[in-house]
Amino acid sequence: MVDSERSDLDPVAPLTDLGAFRENGYALVDWIADYLATLGPRPVCEPVKPGDVRAQLPGTAPERPEPFSEVLTDLDDVIVPALAHWQHPGWFAYFPAMSSPASALGEFAAAGLGVQGMLWSSSPAVTELENHVLDWLVDLMGLPESWRTTSKGGGLLTSGASSSTLIAMINAREMCRSLTGAPVEQMVAYVSSQAHSSVEKGARLAGLRHVRLLDVDDDFALEPEALIEAVSQDLNRGLSPATVVSALGTTGTTAVDPVRGVGEIATQRGMWHHVDAAYAGSAMICEEFRHHLDGIELVDSYTFNPHKWFATNIDCSVLWVADRGPLIDVMSIDPPYLRNDASDSGQVIDYRNWDISLARPFRALKLWFVIRSLGAEGLRANIRRHTQWASEFSERIDSHPRLRRIAPTPFALVSFEHTAGTAATCALASAINDTGRFFVTVSEIDGHQYIRVSIGSTWTTRHHIDSLWQFIDESAMTVEQPKE
Repeated sequence: MVDSERSDLDPVAPLTDLGAFRENGYALVDWIADYLATLGPRPVCEPVKPGDVRAQLPGTAPERPEPFSEVLTDLDDVIVPALAHWQHPGWFAYFPAMSSPASALGEFAAAGLGVQGMLWSSSPAVTELENHVLDWLVDLMGLPESWRTTSKGGGLLTSGASSSTLIAMINAREMCRSLTGAPVEQMVAYVSSQAHSSVEKGARLAGLRHVRLLDVDDDFALEPEALIEAVSQDLNRGLSPATVVSALGTTGTTAVDPVRGVGEIATQRGMWHHVDAAYAGSAMICEEFRHHLDGIELVDSYTFNPHKWFATNIDCSVLWVADRGPLIDVMSIDPPYLRNDASDSGQVIDYRNWDISLARPFRALKLWFVIRSLGAEGLRANIRRHTQWASEFSERIDSHPRLRRIAPTPFALVSFEHTAGTAATCALASAINDTGRFFVTVSEIDGHQYIRVSIGSTWTTRHHIDSLWQFIDESAMTVEQPKE
């Protein structure tokens, strides 16, 4: 706890009080463990109204140091009762934001070290561990060897797939400018109509005004023929095709675009080919999913989020490039205050020249903690149990008289509707969420609404899956039908 007498003499004493840090750190670890152990009985989403949290907080910041015990009390009384509990075993809503004790400890260690990885020389271990862990993942996921940092490509950790995609779009813009001389106003980005909104946002932030949302097939995957037609039309308009994005697991239904088909078109037309595997990329650690990577050698950049399905807490996204030369050319600015002998030698990676941000936290540490604590075997087992449960859940949907799947289940997301239509589907989703035991989301394709059940919480067990199914099974038979 804070030493009040010492604080009277030196108001900054709490900054360096290691005795208090040790005691408070033990208390915080106990608090986190207790929170995770008691998630089950809580409602997945706490009942809260706008402004409830701020109404319980003082209007001005404290002038004097406060005991850490009071901070924990307010954490219990003010903050936790206003959370959506993403680690809850009944969380089946958005894609998971997985965490784990190993990841939390890695984050804690990184915060304690307090180092900054903008340059190799600013803390060599930050850069080299990031290099090494991402090279491990190239091997573990069956990705091209040329993507290793020991080859011509390489990977970096970013804050999320949105940042990774923006970096890819900036590279696409500069490649198009170099190859065609076209102004950015004439450049075009192509993407499936089912792709995540971050792709369109990244393109627009990179200055690409023209974004084509392409038709999809019956499984909601991009149709290469639609890409060919759109490119042809834009060439006839005098525009310059710059980039195309393949989705490996769309947000709506986890549809998988044909990477090879798209890649061949991109290569022929001189476009940058980016793959957004934010969610499903984690599954590539299991060999049985790698058929989705067919054509990966034709890709210029690829992103996936360990903070979704890899037991690593947010934020932690991987971006690989097949050739780091263009990336460094685009992202590098060399003011004198950032120059040093190690950088000038060309023997090290300075991630400031790969990333948008100059300041870079030690993200690799928590990923390293997770991989070492679970091993590749544990990470594979986690993915496989979630996908197995989703497969079983899909079979239950398929055999139910009142429910219908709207898309395949290649990973651990089940998308389905009530056969009575949208009103019944939404009523069923509301009934599920009203229990407080489970949380699902409703999405929409072409004005058609459906329920998403995303399986992937760290703490979810088969028991929770069975309990959710029992409720859905019974409720689907009795949900109030829309009036004629």
